[in-house]
Amino acid sequence: MSLSRHAAVVEWDTNPAPEAPLSPESLKESGLTSGFICDMLLRTIYSRGVMLGRDLSQYLCLPFKVIREPLRFLKDEKLIQVDGGDLVGDVSYRFSLTELGRDRAKSCMEQCAYIGPAPVPIEDYVEQCYRQSVTGLQCFPESLKAPFGHLVLKEDMFTAIGPAIISGRSVFIYGPPGNGKTAMARAIGDFMNTAGGSIYIPYAFVADNNIITVFDPSLHVIDDTATEYLDESDATVRKLLNTGALDQRWVRIRRPVIVTGGELNLQMLDLRYNAEAKFYQAPIHFKANGGVFLIDDFGRQLVSPKDLLNRWILPLEDRHDFLTVASGKKFQVPFEQLIIFSTNLDPKALVDDAFLRRIRHKVGINAPQRDVYERIFAANCKRLGMNYDSGAVDYLYERYYTKGRTPRASDCRDLLETVQSICRYRRQPVHLTRDLMIEASASFIAEFT
Repeated sequence: MSLSRHAAVVEWDTNPAPEAPLSPESLKESGLTSGFICDMLLRTIYSRGVMLGRDLSQYLCLPFKVIREPLRFLKDEKLIQVDGGDLVGDVSYRFSLTELGRDRAKSCMEQCAYIGPAPVPIEDYVEQCYRQSVTGLQCFPESLKAPFGHLVLKEDMFTAIGPAIISGRSVFIYGPPGNGKTAMARAIGDFMNTAGGSIYIPYAFVADNNIITVFDPSLHVIDDTATEYLDESDATVRKLLNTGALDQRWVRIRRPVIVTGGELNLQMLDLRYNAEAKFYQAPIHFKANGGVFLIDDFGRQLVSPKDLLNRWILPLEDRHDFLTVASGKKFQVPFEQLIIFSTNLDPKALVDDAFLRRIRHKVGINAPQRDVYERIFAANCKRLGMNYDSGAVDYLYERYYTKGRTPRASDCRDLLETVQSICRYRRQPVHLTRDLMIEASASFIAEFT
């Protein structure tokens, strides 16, 4: 385990960022062995060709002082050679492989073909993950107003949601379709993504010589204020050469919000092994650590709800999970995320009481009462730049909602967008009338009556 060294950072929005990992001052502090770094250097030069010392440092995201001795060892073993340089010193030397080094690099590539930022030890990842837990984030009624501003909610909804966010435990959102369950879950994610502050995750970590990649640019959003990770100029190189800089093996991101739906299966919750490159990619829920993992349309996955929740009994209870590598060895890792289950199915038909007990917060969202429906309707009119016509709402209640059809919040959006399409098709200004609502609802609702 490498030495624990962190620097304080300033507050970002509502919640401050956790302490940032400092760049290692030595090979020991990097948490990696000389042999491991030697193999990475050989694979990197083999894949990318002749490289300057400073470029190797930048590519591996390690200070040159850390890779200096491994480079000297490889040179003494006649595995690499120096093709030239300038008066700056060995940081400016051009390194290439010898024939012996090329053979050794091929052997390294057969064992593991990973190149890129050097991984951090799993112990450092675990320590950082617990340091930036979702549990206990600052959340107040006024701070929830912005991410929920586009939704029409009663005050008791905020009363239920706020404590759920602060607890960092699991949340079950249920109710009939079309009433904003997914929108509410995503608004929780928006709060976490913005007001929740930023966190640090590694590009990859190593456990018992198994490399597991974590950072996923398709899921993780880099904090725009973290220019040290975006700048590839000489300033970045200087950070790798100086003392007290941030560890470039870590990426500062906004708290992740990862959404999955009916496509979720048990295989997605296990390590993905690249048989050709011989390293692993972290499972999808693992990448949500420090943020939100939303399972939308829970109960409609290919895997049964019981099997899915069986997989999460221990993580939900004990806040940790296990990753299993190809050899069968298991590694304990944090399960530090706010997991949200959203469903329009009856919770009691999906899971038993034992599972529901493990899901700490339950938030039911029912069909809107008329006063709420009218507010949602008016808000959608404003969003579409359309006039509000109370006669249109009166018609919907006279024709449908008082005759058996349950009002849905989503009806407002769908019907008004249909009216908008009718107006555009007829090349007339977008506006709302009772007659247009009659026409739009006949198209949208009639088949369901």
